[in-house]
Amino acid sequence: MHSDAANLQLNSHLTTLAGIHKIHHTLHRLNLTEDVGQDSHPSACCSRAMPPRKKRRPSAGEDMSAKKSRQDSVFRKHETPQIREEETFSSKRCLEWFYEYAGCDDVVGPEGMEKFCEDIGVEPENVVMLVLAWKLDAQSMGYFTLQEWLRGMGSLQCDSTERLRNSLDYLRSVLNDATSFKLIYRYAFDFAREKDQRSLDLNTAKCMLGLLLGKTWPLFPVFNQFLEQSKYKVINKDQWCNVLEFSRTINLDLSNYDEDGAWPVLLDEFVEWYKERQMS
Repeated sequence: MHSDAANLQLNSHLTTLAGIHKIHHTLHRLNLTEDVGQDSHPSACCSRAMPPRKKRRPSAGEDMSAKKSRQDSVFRKHETPQIREEETFSSKRCLEWFYEYAGCDDVVGPEGMEKFCEDIGVEPENVVMLVLAWKLDAQSMGYFTLQEWLRGMGSLQCDSTERLRNSLDYLRSVLNDATSFKLIYRYAFDFAREKDQRSLDLNTAKCMLGLLLGKTWPLFPVFNQFLEQSKYKVINKDQWCNVLEFSRTINLDLSNYDEDGAWPVLLDEFVEWYKERQMS
């Protein structure tokens, strides 16, 4: 009887173990069990639980924007050298520009000069043409040689009509600098005189003085009248240079003029003539 009870208990345990094994086998098939190697292979579990993330496809607007950005980048690479080439002074262009006015000669003469002034929009008698001639260090009025042209236009970085037009304001501004103005004033005497003469004929001198001092020296109209009625036929360089100094240092009422100073006789006579005129 004791043996029967023991067999019954053993059968009960075996039945229980068989049930547990069945349950475990089922869970294993469903991938829900934890085995001993699970901790050592976490990525396998994660890869099954979390599928790989797909790359987001850009929208139509984003795709067009990126494409335009790449196109702009390529355009800029090709565009920059062209702009720099256009901005760089070219001796070849400058030479070709010169011969537009010189023709077959190596000098721009009166006819070419007239066309040149027309193209840049400046009258030949405009003071800016005198400043340009000074920049070119031109030796004769109404003429630009090839050497003068290349040297002067090179210093101005001008190799075309358009570039020179854009530089006209700069050339006019040079006259506002006292030192530069004095250099231009002195240059004008030698530029305008006949090369076989040491003095400037009176008519040319009056024109040049009007060009340089007519708008800045209030006494110029009176001084011009004095020259017209005077005995002088020419103006020498010492007289020319002293007229500028007189215009800069002497008061309009001439009250600070020293008759015993080192002024030329021409200016002594002008002061005397002006005072007599004021008294009459």
